[in-house]
Amino acid sequence: MSAVSDTARTVRPAGGIRSSVRDSLVVAKRNLIRMTRIPEMVLFGLIQPVMFVVLFTYVFGGSIKVGGSLSTQDYREFLMGGIFAQTVTFATAGAGAGIADDMHKGLIDRFRSLPMARGAVLTGRTLADLVQTALTLLVLALVALLVGWRADENFAKILAGFGLLLLLGYAFSWIGALIGLSVRTPEAATSGGLIWLFPLTFISNAFVDSNNLPTFFRHIAEWNPFSTTVQACRELFGNLPPGFQTPDAWPMRNPVLASVLWSVLIVVVFRTLAVRKYRSATA
Repeated sequence: MSAVSDTARTVRPAGGIRSSVRDSLVVAKRNLIRMTRIPEMVLFGLIQPVMFVVLFTYVFGGSIKVGGSLSTQDYREFLMGGIFAQTVTFATAGAGAGIADDMHKGLIDRFRSLPMARGAVLTGRTLADLVQTALTLLVLALVALLVGWRADENFAKILAGFGLLLLLGYAFSWIGALIGLSVRTPEAATSGGLIWLFPLTFISNAFVDSNNLPTFFRHIAEWNPFSTTVQACRELFGNLPPGFQTPDAWPMRNPVLASVLWSVLIVVVFRTLAVRKYRSATA
């Protein structure tokens, strides 16, 4: 195996953008085919967000005040941007676990012996996770419509809102990739992927009006990249409740631009770290 690997490394082409894209798409296809053969992976990924929609809508609706309103319908529309964003971020744990599983089973070593771009393994994995996240968002949006959620803006703005959600999910999948490469088992990757997600999503404006948070947590929530995307989605979907006071923090005043900047920054930083970690882990 060592001789084969050494030979493969000596004949590895210099590559380029075109070959890197091709290799990434091949790996993405491999992961998508794997997902279709294990449908419970997709099914379990759908159950949690659907439960959040139903529970938060019917348990907390009417008891949480947003923008001066206690209306169940106003809270439902306020809530959905947070649920959508939480869904795409929680997919990070699955991405990390998948990469850790490939490392644990030695699949990464097999990829390493092939004449392919090094970063293609991780890029292909994150692209496949993006497709799965898009499917989950579609189903979740249909469930939200069934329980009474409505988007009150034009179709272009609605698409832009879902585009920001997918961009955030793709950015966070690179954090999951780095975690998956840094641990020894898929179980550890799942745990490590969830530990930081809970404070990120709950110290935010996802479920409550950030204006009602204590001062310290309010400042964290207002500069949280997760909160920024939630705020952007509420504006693009037309889901801000009557009387809602937008916080003075710059990300809350310019949520669409801030959301794009946050997501791009996360991709650049964590893709660089993940690819570097991948190269050292497979050296």
